[in-house]
Amino acid sequence: MKPNGTVRNFYVLPCCLLLLNLCAGVVSYKFKLIEDPMLRTAATMGMILFGGGVLGLLVEPAVRAVVGSLHGKSRKGGGVLGEIIFLLLLGVLVFWLYYRYTNFGPASLLPLEFRN
Repeated sequence: MKPNGTVRNFYVLPCCLLLLNLCAGVVSYKFKLIEDPMLRTAATMGMILFGGGVLGLLVEPAVRAVVGSLHGKSRKGGGVLGEIIFLLLLGVLVFWLYYRYTNFGPASLLPLEFRN
């Protein structure tokens, strides 16, 4: 990973935020099982606040470490082309998840047992 954090600031962190947004959508889908609107709203807000803290403190550094490791290996093994291919695959994965979420709904991201 670049020492100045360019990849972290402009690629890894936005990917983490996009994935957190997907998680929020899936959890909101599951929260529709809560019938009381006040309780459902409070649960959603608590999840977003807790999720933002977890994202900043735990998930983003873990994803950054994994992506940094894979990024370094792809750069070492494939040079600049390997680095570009890796970053493109990461972007394609996030795009595919959003495509499924947008066109087929949050249930499409869940196993059959967890669907409403």
